[in-house]
Amino acid sequence: MKKVFLIVALFIIPIVAYLFFASGVNNFVKLPIVTSNVPELPNFKNQNDSVIQLKNKITILGFPGNNVNEFKGNITNLCHKIYSKNMEFVDFQVVYVAPFGTEEEISKIVQTLSRDADLSKWFFVFATPDEISEYYSKLQLVGGLDSDAATPNVFIIDKELNLRGRKGTNKKGVEEYREGYNTTSAADLHNEMSDDVKVILAEYRLALKKNNKEENITR
Repeated sequence: MKKVFLIVALFIIPIVAYLFFASGVNNFVKLPIVTSNVPELPNFKNQNDSVIQLKNKITILGFPGNNVNEFKGNITNLCHKIYSKNMEFVDFQVVYVAPFGTEEEISKIVQTLSRDADLSKWFFVFATPDEISEYYSKLQLVGGLDSDAATPNVFIIDKELNLRGRKGTNKKGVEEYREGYNTTSAADLHNEMSDDVKVILAEYRLALKKNNKEENITR
């Protein structure tokens, strides 16, 4: 009886959990790669003069531009709909790349958000508008930044520096393309993005369970 329970715990439950996470709005078995080999952030530093990196993290990447106050609602939406619900995952983080000169406005936003959320895995890094535009171009996306080096979209970057989204034929045989998620729309975050984040986190949880199992077998 104990062996049956152990088999269920090790194999059946993770599979059922994965199918549950993957059975929502997202109709792909695995979250597709939109852009492979996204470059690492080129030494962009946060307000504590620390370099934040994407490698080995599941990152939500955003670009608020010069008019940060206009993006306050977008940032708040992302915090409540996505970040707060997933920040307990060990390797999860949010990174916003903002232009120099926006530090004061961002500090005020951080103070406001900190009243209701633990922002220990949320980072703002700074660069010149030209540096931001140059980096964004390397993401090889259809959508672009506006004249303020901003976009309402945020993007999912996996641990191997691949930008993930929806690309190709889904399980229903329909061609689908989504490279980012519009933070202006609470519905877009609550539905499509929330579902896609669940899929990629489930993917890494399953990989972790598999690796742990293989390590136990080889000991």
